[in-house]
Amino acid sequence: MQVIKRAERNYYCRVNAGGALVAPGFFVNEKFRKGKIKLARNGKPYIKKLCSISEIDVWLVNGAYVRANICEDFVNFDHHAHLRLIPKNEFWIAKEAKHDETRFYIDRMLAERRMVAAGASYLKANAMAELIERAERSKSMMMKRMGRKTIHRHDIIARVHRKTLYKRPDGLKIWLVNGELVRDFFMTDFAGGGHDKVYNFIPDGEVWIDDDISPADRKFIILHELHERALMAKGRDYPHGHEKATEVEDYFRHHPKHVGTAVEKELASQP
Repeated sequence: MQVIKRAERNYYCRVNAGGALVAPGFFVNEKFRKGKIKLARNGKPYIKKLCSISEIDVWLVNGAYVRANICEDFVNFDHHAHLRLIPKNEFWIAKEAKHDETRFYIDRMLAERRMVAAGASYLKANAMAELIERAERSKSMMMKRMGRKTIHRHDIIARVHRKTLYKRPDGLKIWLVNGELVRDFFMTDFAGGGHDKVYNFIPDGEVWIDDDISPADRKFIILHELHERALMAKGRDYPHGHEKATEVEDYFRHHPKHVGTAVEKELASQP
């Protein structure tokens, strides 16, 4: 296994000896990569140890700090088999703003870790673990409360919508959404946000922001989603759009005073 650097700064992906992609790319902070920012068990990004499972320590971490200073692609949870900068025997779960989905995340990471240890590629392990998570979510109290009567897509979306964060006169809306319901009913890997150009379950003219993202961190995610959406509307594919949006997000995480202005400009330029 090797790590290769893309043409853009600090963007890394893992490939096998034949050059095939075995895990998606990550935008790793340059200061962390050079050792200027280090992990400290008695400091950032660790908040508290939730539990230990055999040799694995499950940690609650400051997700906003990780995105700003270590890797912007970390959102709800991750572990070493996917994101190598996380220590080998640790699971990281971001401190959430609204919901407690910890049990799903731990089960998902255990399944991925077990399959990778048995020789599966991460991408295969991820796909199989997603099926396990989906099955577990189908048994959740949230799903039971929704009931069998909620079978129409527009009914689910009405419950997913929490409040409008931004609205443009021509109808484009940025919604704060119930992230747990999105993961229960539409996509278990929904994290951070998304928009109508990348997810077919999001209505036309909408951008969704996960309510697990803290209010202080939302503008960076909104900026990312808007920039990505604009590029995809122009015909760029998702990998390109995501990579460029991550670069923009990285810049404004280091220049946070100007992120509000950047969001307004991106909103005004949306198709």
